[in-house]
Amino acid sequence: MGPRRVAAELRSERWGRLVISHNGVYRALRRHGIGTRRRRLALIAGYQSPPEPERPAVPEELHLEAETPGALVQLDCFHVGRLQGTRGRVWQYAATVARDLHDAGWKTQAVSSDNGSEFRSGEFRSGAADARAEHRFIRAGRPQTNGRVERVRRAVLEERRRPTFARSLVPKYTALRRDLERYTAYFDFDRAHLGRHTQGRTPAEAVYGSRKMRPR
Repeated sequence: MGPRRVAAELRSERWGRLVISHNGVYRALRRHGIGTRRRRLALIAGYQSPPEPERPAVPEELHLEAETPGALVQLDCFHVGRLQGTRGRVWQYAATVARDLHDAGWKTQAVSSDNGSEFRSGEFRSGAADARAEHRFIRAGRPQTNGRVERVRRAVLEERRRPTFARSLVPKYTALRRDLERYTAYFDFDRAHLGRHTQGRTPAEAVYGSRKMRPR
């Protein structure tokens, strides 16, 4: 996690609502020699294997407007790789589940995805039709059109997948699945989000409003 993420987490109730600026967090990390993501990943890996080099900063993304939850649900697929306990390759899907939106009182109006075969299949089209949702395909070569779900995948990769693979060179599928389920619950109900609309709130607060309890 970067300085902004650590500062946001410290403001949550679980950490005593500590108010520390992201600059203050960065100076503390730098003092301890872990001021960069590369050094923090190296610390998790126990300095046994070099972490992946840091990528250059991505340009500022353009934004799509959605007035209410469910107005536009973005979907994407991420290649995890070959894991112990599986046959073939493992893929990870990222999306907001229409049933969760329905239970919270929102209607799925439209979904957007790339042009992958998994999203053009009859089964997927049937599911979108059952939800009475319009299916929109983004332009080829412009993944930023699906920027929101791409950002979710990046958060999962940086905050969960890379630390997990740094600790274990060949993690098992069952362990990764349990790990992802725990992270998803944390992501939805406890993780402070820094987006334009969330402003430090969790996704559950945006979807369920003032209801503090997790849905059953």
